[in-house]
Amino acid sequence: MLEKAIHRLAAAGCDTPRLDAEVLLAHSLGRERTWLYLHFSDPLDENQANKIEALLRRREQREPVAYIVGHKEFFGLEFEVNPHVLIPRPETELLVETALEIYDLRFTIYDFNTTSDSSQFTIADIGTGSGCIAVSLAKHLPSVSIFALETSPAALSLARRNAEKHEVADSITFLSGDLLAGLTEPVDLIVSNPPYVSRAELAAAMPEVSRYEPHLALDGGEDGLDVIRLLLPQAREKLKPGGSLLVEIGSTQGPAVRQLAQFHFPGAAVEVRKDLAGLDRLLVVKI
Repeated sequence: MLEKAIHRLAAAGCDTPRLDAEVLLAHSLGRERTWLYLHFSDPLDENQANKIEALLRRREQREPVAYIVGHKEFFGLEFEVNPHVLIPRPETELLVETALEIYDLRFTIYDFNTTSDSSQFTIADIGTGSGCIAVSLAKHLPSVSIFALETSPAALSLARRNAEKHEVADSITFLSGDLLAGLTEPVDLIVSNPPYVSRAELAAAMPEVSRYEPHLALDGGEDGLDVIRLLLPQAREKLKPGGSLLVEIGSTQGPAVRQLAQFHFPGAAVEVRKDLAGLDRLLVVKI
């Protein structure tokens, strides 16, 4: 059954047919992937065969595996996902790592003043989606207060469920609003993975993206920077003195985003960090 599934998914144009087939088969049987290798020749009953067939047909239509199985791993945690939210990407882990670095620099390296209280440190996650960024930060920074803002009610509901699943709901305040509109107080750190895909890139994207993922979370306008242009001046007004801003960007947007940040944050330290593939991925602004 596994080899047939691999052949079908390869014929459908899936990039990782073996991995996809293993994940779908294991999911349909309620088992781990490693179980498949130990029970490769086990016969399937009719009910099991029907379940597997239904999942394979969905994947043949290029529906993302994460939506089919209903979850995706991010920063070592498993998150519920559905078509209302963007599927978490590995490259976004750079944003979380950098946020933790900024916190550590504030409280464990440069801060020799014992009057500082880490419980007063606040973070705002703009466009939280599945909540993967906010929840990951809350798991690693239990004393910090986090605001998770989202314009989609369905996405906000899902983010709450993920926070409850990982037992950090008490650390996160969920707010409905466009960009920073729902945030009423300044914060120390603003993080965001905003829509930054250009219209042309979105039209040419793989079917998994163009057909299934929410365009609201992807579409950044003609050049991909429409939302970032709105976000930067709003962030400037909501950051505390000495605060920082982290924004995920497209791999070709580094120079343009750096210029925008320097305009909106005169005198601030502006940096564009690269991901593991060596591509521009993260705008870092420290005021």
